Amino acid sequence: MADSISVKSAGEIAVMRRAAQIAALALRDVCAAVRPGVTTRELDRVAEDRIRALGAVPSFLGYRGYPASVCVSVNDEVVHGIPGRRALRDGEIVSLDLGAEVDGFHGDTAVTVPVGEIDEPRRRLLAVTAEALEEGIKAVRAGARLGDVGAAIQRHAERAGFSVVRDFAGHGVGRRLHEEPQVPNFGRRGTGLVLRTGMTLAIEPMVNIGGPDVVMERDGWTVRTADGRPSAHFEHTVAVTETGADVLTRLPAEASV
Repeated sequence: MADSISVKSAGEIAVMRRAAQIAALALRDVCAAVRPGVTTRELDRVAEDRIRALGAVPSFLGYRGYPASVCVSVNDEVVHGIPGRRALRDGEIVSLDLGAEVDGFHGDTAVTVPVGEIDEPRRRLLAVTAEALEEGIKAVRAGARLGDVGAAIQRHAERAGFSVVRDFAGHGVGRRLHEEPQVPNFGRRGTGLVLRTGMTLAIEPMVNIGGPDVVMERDGWTVRTADGRPSAHFEHTVAVTETGADVLTRLPAEASV
């Protein structure tokens, strides 16, 4: 598998950074549009309009037949929820996942946000999942192993009493939205692929309040928790360097394009 993994040049990573920053800016605008009463289709419109206005192409639209520019997954929906007529309600949580393509390279990012006021278990779920992503990112550097990343995410989530989804994972990203390697959110330290400078990864914990098992809806896209309890999803695109992870989708404090 190692021979099939794309290692990017500095120039290619610069293009990926542009795509990743556009994805992050679009995601920020979609988050700002979240409120009780807004439909998931309206959020998709915000995503597509912003990505295109910034000079990129939505990575998700038409990908393997996916019909929208952003995945909108509500409450017990883990990932890949299809936008539609559903109106968000106060107290829900919504996971938003999108990508942008610039000059043939992709950036991929996700976040879960509250709709109005949410209860303490959901607040804690969001905080722990965001922290688990940061723990996974801290484990990234040239010479580290993929198992180190998964173990860091798993350890943080499970110490908080939550579970990590095992049926879906992060992935390589670059000229294709999904490349090798798979980046599981669980694992053992010191095992798995050795990370090399120039690898680019989408790290994306999916963490459940209940058990780790998931089910697929009839639409062939929407993934739900098997027990119907809430799930959260956070994601960054990173480049591996000698000293750590270069987080391509992390916005500067005053980012604007």
